[in-house]
Amino acid sequence: MAWFYLVVAGLFEVAWAIGLKYTQGFTRLWPTVFTVTSMVVSVGLLGLALKSLPVGTGYAIWTGIGTVGTAVLGIVLLNEPANALRLACIGLIVAGIIGLKLASA
Repeated sequence: MAWFYLVVAGLFEVAWAIGLKYTQGFTRLWPTVFTVTSMVVSVGLLGLALKSLPVGTGYAIWTGIGTVGTAVLGIVLLNEPANALRLACIGLIVAGIIGLKLASA
C-alpha cells in the first residue's frame, strides 16, 4: 500500500506544481484552493508512504514523479519547449525512479 500512496502523492505534487501557474501569485481564489489542497494531500500521502519506505527512496521517487509529471504537463499544457535534450533528461529521471524502485524491492 505504501507504493500506492507514494505514486498518488507524486500525482498530487504534479497537480499543485501546475496549479501554482494558475494561481497567478495566489491572487485567484479557486486555483489557490485547489493548489493548497493538492499540497496538503500530497505531503500527507507522502507521510503515510514513508511509514514503511526508506525516506531517501520515498522522497526521491516522490520528487521524481513530480518533476517528470510537471515537465511533461508544462510541455503539453503550457507550450514549453520539447527539444531532444530536454526529453532525454526527463527520460533519465524516469530511469532513476525505476532504478530506485528496483533497488528497494
